[in-house]
Amino acid sequence: MKEFFRTFFATLLSLIVIFLLVVGIAAALVAGDKVKIEDHSYLVLDIYGTVTEYDPPGGILAELTGESAQTLQKILDSLAKAKVDDRIEGVILKLSATNTLGGAMMEEIRRAIHDVRDSGKKVYGFADTIDRKTYFVAAACDSFFMPRTAYIGFHGFGVTSTHFKGTLEKLGVRPNLHKIKDYKSAAEAITRKDMSGPARENIQWLLDDVWDVYMATFQEERGFTEAKVNELMERALYSAAEAHDAGLIDGVLYWDELEDRLKGEEDELLTVSQEDYGAVEMKELGLTGEKKIAVVHAEGSIGGRESRVDPLLGVMMGHESVVSDLKEAREDEDVVAIVFRVASPGGEGLASDLIGHEVKLTAEKMPVVVSMVDVAASGGYHVSYRATKIVADPLTITGSIGSISGKFNIKEFHNKLGITHDFEEKGPNALFWSSQRDFTEEEWERFTENHWESFNDWLRDVADHRGMSFEEAEKLAHGRVWTGRQALENGLVDEVGGLDRAVALARELAEVPEEEKVAVVHYPEREGILEAILSGNLDLTTVVRWMIYRVIREDLAETWNLVAGDRPVDRIDFRID
Repeated sequence: MKEFFRTFFATLLSLIVIFLLVVGIAAALVAGDKVKIEDHSYLVLDIYGTVTEYDPPGGILAELTGESAQTLQKILDSLAKAKVDDRIEGVILKLSATNTLGGAMMEEIRRAIHDVRDSGKKVYGFADTIDRKTYFVAAACDSFFMPRTAYIGFHGFGVTSTHFKGTLEKLGVRPNLHKIKDYKSAAEAITRKDMSGPARENIQWLLDDVWDVYMATFQEERGFTEAKVNELMERALYSAAEAHDAGLIDGVLYWDELEDRLKGEEDELLTVSQEDYGAVEMKELGLTGEKKIAVVHAEGSIGGRESRVDPLLGVMMGHESVVSDLKEAREDEDVVAIVFRVASPGGEGLASDLIGHEVKLTAEKMPVVVSMVDVAASGGYHVSYRATKIVADPLTITGSIGSISGKFNIKEFHNKLGITHDFEEKGPNALFWSSQRDFTEEEWERFTENHWESFNDWLRDVADHRGMSFEEAEKLAHGRVWTGRQALENGLVDEVGGLDRAVALARELAEVPEEEKVAVVHYPEREGILEAILSGNLDLTTVVRWMIYRVIREDLAETWNLVAGDRPVDRIDFRID
């Protein structure tokens, strides 16, 4: 019977793979035909659900299974092309509160929207439901519309910390953790039942700066004073009609009514989707040159050798994958500079250092400009500081130069389950890392001493590369977290801006004349279906992991919306550590 099921499932899997290959080949052949874009067409960009910084490591099968991700890079590329494409009349941005955009991602989209508007083209926004976070993007559009039954959640900023100490106590799990130091608040999820004073202080200075950015934006885009914004937030929830009366939106329209308004005297509104527009290459629009700026994308929690998608942890950054991309880019004789695009809350210290070392080796050969996205903190800063220059978005969350290390004593938990352990030892400290007991007093002393030695070595290196004394760097460390604007003020980064500024700075450092065009190429490079078939890189396992991760993440988001009363979740989208 086991053999029958093994054969059955193996056959079924083979049929699925063959089907996907056939569909993929057909899609590749169809894609070979140029997408015809009519004059006076509107580009429609849909921002909904999971939005990653760059294509996750799912391989080409992620495209074939319909699980390819919306990415910030696709959005930025589409807007850059639309700006100069004479066939594109304007852009329609479809928005929803259901998205994973963080502050820096939104800022970059906003800047790209303004670039399109500066070219003389209109950008219209349309949304079903929207929160204050997504309204930050919508405000950049020329006009913004919602259907009659839509609603807006527009209220203040709040950060909620979650603590599991009580749960661990009930389970009989005792943490033996050491953190460096007071502001490294991630450990508090395990070691406390509430926020510490330093953690609360850190969150407040982040909130203050984010508030200032939002207030300046709403003043510039909608003419709202800070007093007006506070007045709007007092009401918190708005129907579309109420939002229109309050000046939050420019009209109450259904999608077909927006189409009627934009098509004018034409029979229909001509539109092109982002998917179809993706087939239009930059070189067709005169946006490339002979010399290259390579953008190496490094996204996810740092750990392991290969970049991958974990169903529970999400996108993971593997050090060997990133090192390989950096090497490949710098060995291309046409590449004159590299932009290292970092989107990571941190992770494994060793893997972070290995990536950072490769950044240093690369910076010795050519300019390397780090471009920080939503979060580049802890390990995300570790991989960044040895670059030639660092550019952070004003709303990037960075810093968190600190460390957490230790183990968990799960003996009591195992006892509750009826699991027992016995030991034999040979040699000193044989049970140093045992999960069945706490550190002894002597072991704890040696462990914390080693932890501080390792951290101080890292901090000295940060100080050396950032032109600071150890004492100056220490005042910015011990887990303190900063926005991009704050990090510029204290010397942790060199400029504020997005990918466009990082590319421009890389050009300057590479001494490429201003009038000379460059090609922007991205790593890791994406293969087409035919190339993937020929190279044997059809990675079904990674694709399945990506599909599971998408399902888990989106189902949890939907569940939370229901628990929250069918209202969009509105929060500052960053991780403190």
